[in-house]
This record gives sequence, structure tokens and C-alpha cells, in this order.
Amino acid sequence: MTLDQLRIFLAVAGRGHMTRAAQALGLTQSAVSAAIAALEAQHGVRLFDRVGRGIELTEEGRSFIPAARAVLSQAESARLMLDDLASQTRGHLRIFASQSVASYWLPARLVALRERHPGIEVTLSVGNTHQAAQAVTEGAADLGFVEGDLPPSDLRRQVVARDELVLILAQDNPLSARPAPVASDYPALRWILRETGSGTRSVFEAHLATLGLTVAQLEVVLELPSNEAVLAAVAASRSVAVVSARAVGAGRGQGLAVHRLAGEARPERPFVVLSHPERHRTRAVSAMLTLIDEMRETRA
Repeated sequence: MTLDQLRIFLAVAGRGHMTRAAQALGLTQSAVSAAIAALEAQHGVRLFDRVGRGIELTEEGRSFIPAARAVLSQAESARLMLDDLASQTRGHLRIFASQSVASYWLPARLVALRERHPGIEVTLSVGNTHQAAQAVTEGAADLGFVEGDLPPSDLRRQVVARDELVLILAQDNPLSARPAPVASDYPALRWILRETGSGTRSVFEAHLATLGLTVAQLEVVLELPSNEAVLAAVAASRSVAVVSARAVGAGRGQGLAVHRLAGEARPERPFVVLSHPERHRTRAVSAMLTLIDEMRETRA
């Protein structure tokens, strides 16, 4: 068994297709098929069923996925440790960030990191808060940047900034000329929300709880997986939504108005960096954390 065979197995398992896995890996379809066949023959186990022109994971194949991921994670940790032994700060820094952080807070810091340490190669993946935490837990990312609350875990957490949520609506919406809403207005509004698992959604749900409300009491017309989709949908409708105050500049460019949310307290959320306490902290990771501390904001 080789690391390349494991990478190929996971690529095929994740896509359910030999050709698409080959394209993602930059290999030929025949090379991918041969690697899977060799892995199965070496260990006397069938990992995939060939069904017509497609393939499906067998029960054995599904059971093997966590072990294959764990081996590749350990191999990547070993590679990072060797890179870190060099005198120059260099290496590969893998970051997984939730969308608001990746769009409005992280880019300036990544530029500053590259200017200070050109030997550091950065890979950025973007998803929601839950996905970022999972990537750090599984070793697929060295650092995770998220917003909002997270369920209990063993991950190390450090607050690096704070962000306020605001209400947005189209400037030609009659409600835009009215004062900011109060709690009793919420059930009468048409809402567009971020998806469950996003930091924006979790903080908004906590905000509703302070008002004695739940999402089930609102008229939710859409749930969308990105801030950009939410901004565009609100601009084209009579609905309202909650987004990061950092997205307000882009939102006004699309003809949106901004209101404070109901209640006395400002619904804020922390931006948090996640790291795994049991994994080696490379010089690249330390350089990023040092730079973030130097660029720390006093207010979102």
C-alpha cells in the first residue's frame, strides 16, 4: 500500500467516478483504475462495485475511508515537520475559513503573510463554520477561521476579531424608510437566511432567543449557502436578511439599505481561529498567528 494509492482511493470514493477522480488528480483514467485494482489485489478485498458504467463503494470501502484519511493526515504532518526544520520560515499552510471571514477579514492578513514570508505557500478552502471545524479536527487544515458559536470540542480556540450582524433590505422596499424593526415585527417579515451550520445562522438564532423567538416563527422564503447569494436575493425581492456588517459596503453597491436589529444589545459574534492542540505547530502556523496578533482590531 502506498500513499498515492490512498490518495487515489479517497478521490474516487469522494467523487464516485474514476474519470472525475483522474481529472482532479491530474492522472489518466487508466492509471487511477490500475491503482485501485492493485490496492484491492494486494489485500484481497473489493473496495468498489462496478455497476454498469459507474462505481459504488462496498461496505468494506466505506469502512476503509476513515483509516485512509488518518494515514494521509499523519503523512502530511510528517512532511510539514520536515519542512519546518529548515532555517527559513517556509512550508505549506492549509487554512479552512468560513465565508464571512474568508471574504471580508482574512484576505488582508494573507497578503501580509506572503509579503513577510514569501516562502510560505497558502492553500485556502472556504465553507461554513461546521466544515472548517471538521477540517481542523481531521487534520485536513492547519488552522480554521470561523465565526459564531461552536459545539464543544478539543480544538484550541482564540478570538481574533468581533463582528456585528445587521439587517439588510432593498432600498426600494417600503420598510427601508421605517425605523429599525422591533421584535414584534419579525414574524411579519419575509426572511432569507444562511444555511444551518453557518456562523451567521447560529448567531441569528441566538439573537432570536433573546427576543423570545425561534426560526420556526418566521416566514423563511429561502436558505442560501453564501453571503453573496443572500445579498443578491434581497436586492431582487421584498425580503430581509441578516449579514455581517463587513458585507455592508458590497451590499450598498447592490442597492441595499441597512438597519440595526431589534433589541438593545448589538448581536455580535467572535471571529475565532481554531487549531489542534495535539498536532505539531509549524513555523508557518506560528508566523500566521503572530501576524494576526499584530494586526488585531480593537473593534470590528
